[in-house]
Amino acid sequence: MKDNNVKIFIAELIGTMVLVLGGCGTAVLATGGFPIDADNGLGLSVGVLGVAIAFGLTVLVMAYAIGPISGCHINPAVTLGMVIAKKTQASMLPIYWAAQIVGGIAGALVIKIIASGVKGWKMPSGAGAFATNGYGKLSPGGFSLGAVAVAEVILTALFVLVVIHTTRKDFAPGFGGIAAGLMLTLVHLISIPVSNTSVNPARSFGVALFKGGDALSSQVWAFFVFPFIGAIIAALIATYVLTEDKKVTSSAA
Repeated sequence: MKDNNVKIFIAELIGTMVLVLGGCGTAVLATGGFPIDADNGLGLSVGVLGVAIAFGLTVLVMAYAIGPISGCHINPAVTLGMVIAKKTQASMLPIYWAAQIVGGIAGALVIKIIASGVKGWKMPSGAGAFATNGYGKLSPGGFSLGAVAVAEVILTALFVLVVIHTTRKDFAPGFGGIAAGLMLTLVHLISIPVSNTSVNPARSFGVALFKGGDALSSQVWAFFVFPFIGAIIAALIATYVLTEDKKVTSSAA
């Protein structure tokens, strides 16, 4: 593996770990699951808005931290879209995907270690437990597989389209992280009640691996398939509909 490929692998691993730790960690640790008053059971909760912002902030921050190294995909669906849109070489796909999956697992492991620091802590059960994604009985709002499919495909497509278009030559330099971070925040605000929001197979697999049960054995497949379909749609739109003017060499700003 070339030195540059090693840097990309490490950057994507760290970035995906931070995404899972920041977003899923907020969902697990800061939504009332750990009482701050043992007598009356009051818990500290940032709510859906806080979780959505946490996911958005991780993308925004990491875009500037590792963007110059790897482009800050930190999402297998984003990498697939970038490859189809010819923004990333197809030969790099295995490197990105391997780093992202490992990073997702590492982030979930850190969350579990932290959560286990509370005496008597046990892995939670039910819909959305340990920030897992799901449909039907494992959907936070009880949404069907069809509803989850529509949400995940469309929202992944919109998110990936935003990411692809921030790499256009006519896009204002330095603002890509802001656009992607805000879009991911919006995506979570819409779909946390639906599927607990995936749009990212690495994020879904990492927490499902530690949660186990149906979240891993019978449902995590959906959060590979639907985000990948969304990424393909986004890449095709970017390539054949909202085409980039190759003659533009600098931002209009």
